Amino acid sequence: MLLRQMVSVTLTQIKSLPQRLGPSLVAMVGIAGVVLVMVAVLAIAQGLLSTLDASGDEDQAIVLRDGADTELTSGLQLDQTRIIADTEGIVRGSESAAASAELFVVVNLDKRSTGTDANVPLRGVEPAAFDIRNGFEILDGRNFVPGRREIIVGQGALAEFSGIDLGSTLRLGVNDWEIVGTFAAGGSAFESELWTDARVLQPAYRRGNSFQSVYARLDSPESFDSFKAQLEADPRLNVKVERLSNYFNRQGALLTGWIRAIAVLLAIVMGLGALFAAVNTMYSAVANRTREIATLRALGFSPLAVLTAVMTEAMVLALGGGVLGGLAAYLAFDGTRAATLNWQSFSQITFAFDVTPQILVSGAIVALILGFFGGLLPAVRAARIPIATGLRER
Repeated sequence: MLLRQMVSVTLTQIKSLPQRLGPSLVAMVGIAGVVLVMVAVLAIAQGLLSTLDASGDEDQAIVLRDGADTELTSGLQLDQTRIIADTEGIVRGSESAAASAELFVVVNLDKRSTGTDANVPLRGVEPAAFDIRNGFEILDGRNFVPGRREIIVGQGALAEFSGIDLGSTLRLGVNDWEIVGTFAAGGSAFESELWTDARVLQPAYRRGNSFQSVYARLDSPESFDSFKAQLEADPRLNVKVERLSNYFNRQGALLTGWIRAIAVLLAIVMGLGALFAAVNTMYSAVANRTREIATLRALGFSPLAVLTAVMTEAMVLALGGGVLGGLAAYLAFDGTRAATLNWQSFSQITFAFDVTPQILVSGAIVALILGFFGGLLPAVRAARIPIATGLRER
């Protein structure tokens, strides 16, 4: 009996929504705005994570100087990089080991969208670098010729920064560099970079025979522990070894943590405004139907049935706003490319907004929470209206 009353009153409440279209839309739009902003900001963090996750596998390793957290603070000499490349556990081809000694410098370019200065990574690599990276391919033009001042540009960097179009000449330091190709690297962070021959980059930035890191592809993920133990025990090296996947996850942990915190803060601040809008909407709905609610109570409908009806209406409006906000965020931002500063390397990293189903579900949950608290007080008021008082309302 009680369940039948609850269903009956709830259906009546939902069917009357078109009569309160204006206030209902205000509540929905307010909640949609909260969800849209929260989903968009979370999509930034997810996009960064997806980019960093694509940057390394369990069978790839990076070797840095002991005590260095990033390539910028690391330094290795030529003889050390050769010892690393000769270590057991690295994949070996017919000509050489799958190990690349690399330089990492930061150059200044302008952003296409704003024209403001941005720090962009310029990486000097050895030939093995192209086999070590996942999904590396030349998209347009050609690869650089070793020994020449030629640069290839990652597709993420090309989309975000000016002055690096194919065929253009880039002035770096006192030298001119020709842009000869663009490349993809499996959607990884390397697509944010410019690449050239390490041996050409060394004299251009007065690095002598020094490098900053060695990237290596191992025989298997299981080879890592042995590879790490050999290098870190070698008294000639003084290095630290890390799985490439762990290295990039650690690089992004601080940045994505801050972005998620910002998303939560924005959701709370904007949610308060949407919550007041929902409360006002539901109080208005109760006030407009006071006599009808009292009549239902006089006919024997329980206060619980009335409370359920008002709460359900609030949740329906909230869910509608959540779906609207999530859909708007997906259509507006999913796949949109952007760039932000990687605080670990003090250079830009490009990524694509990634609106995942999990983020959309989180947005819907937030919307339902707002709907619940927005409808709670009006629902209690509706359930507690004295029958005699309600019947006198006009």
